[in-house]
Amino acid sequence: MDFKEVFVKIFDQNREIALCAAGTAVALLGLGLVYKYTCPEKKLTQVGVVTQLLVHPVKSGKAVSVETAECLRMGLKYGELRDRHWLVITEDGRMVTGRQQPRLVLVSLTCEGGQLCLSGPQMEELRVPLHEPNNAVVDCRVFSVDVQGRDCGDDVSNWLTRYLESDSTVRLVHFEPHLKAQRPSEKEPLFPKDEKVAYPDAAPIMLMSEASVRDLNTRLDKDVTVLQFRPSIVVSDCEAFTEDTWDHIQIGQVELKRVIGCGRCLFTTVDPETGTITRKEPLDTLKTYRLTDPKQKTAPILGQYYTVKKTGVLHVGEPVCKITY
Repeated sequence: MDFKEVFVKIFDQNREIALCAAGTAVALLGLGLVYKYTCPEKKLTQVGVVTQLLVHPVKSGKAVSVETAECLRMGLKYGELRDRHWLVITEDGRMVTGRQQPRLVLVSLTCEGGQLCLSGPQMEELRVPLHEPNNAVVDCRVFSVDVQGRDCGDDVSNWLTRYLESDSTVRLVHFEPHLKAQRPSEKEPLFPKDEKVAYPDAAPIMLMSEASVRDLNTRLDKDVTVLQFRPSIVVSDCEAFTEDTWDHIQIGQVELKRVIGCGRCLFTTVDPETGTITRKEPLDTLKTYRLTDPKQKTAPILGQYYTVKKTGVLHVGEPVCKITY
């Protein structure tokens, strides 16, 4: 039997396999061509540069400025620190924020070597184990939404109660992935129904530009900084309030989708450097020209809320690109 006869015999024995393989290849090629010619091409246009990444481990606590951070579905992560994953509560589970306790903005929470470290003015540093799996899981509330957190223990509770000079005991809880989270869509239908956050007011990411704050400062007697507004991502090299138009952006490999403007409240009148509250500025001035959302009749907009469509690592200095198709 010569080579030709052998080849024909093998082909006949494997005809069905060969035909299936050929058919699959043609189908895949066709799908590729359909995708290429029917799906619009993504276009990136640089609109700014990341100048700050800010993680706020404790809701209303002091910001941690970092050069790089993971951007996850539930917000920024830096080492063991997760954005707004710790919450101060009363003994009956109601949240305590800088609105009621302005000096809370001076409380710093960090994590080192498996320990949670708390510090504040005129207070000794407190170190306790970061993970306490035997501590109780507590039901609590962020505004009107029921959530859960694991209690951080009596030592932390005593420290915070003394620091805040509170007449009643306060406690600290920590969000863990398996606990009940907030679903922003329950308060604002514009959020995707599958979106979840730990203890932020609304969204996993809040972005604002330095230019917007500079514009505000031209109208104030005393300058404020971006820290007064507690963003996750701060952007430069753009015009004031242009972030209001960035519906879909990419930073490195991270993709963010804008949902709604951040309506500002009394908390913006707490000075992040002194922990004092004026109850006036800059909120009063913002109300004179930033009541830009018809649904927010009394809350001026400064900064924008985003959801995370594609996770990744963010770096200070990276370009911010607007995505269009």
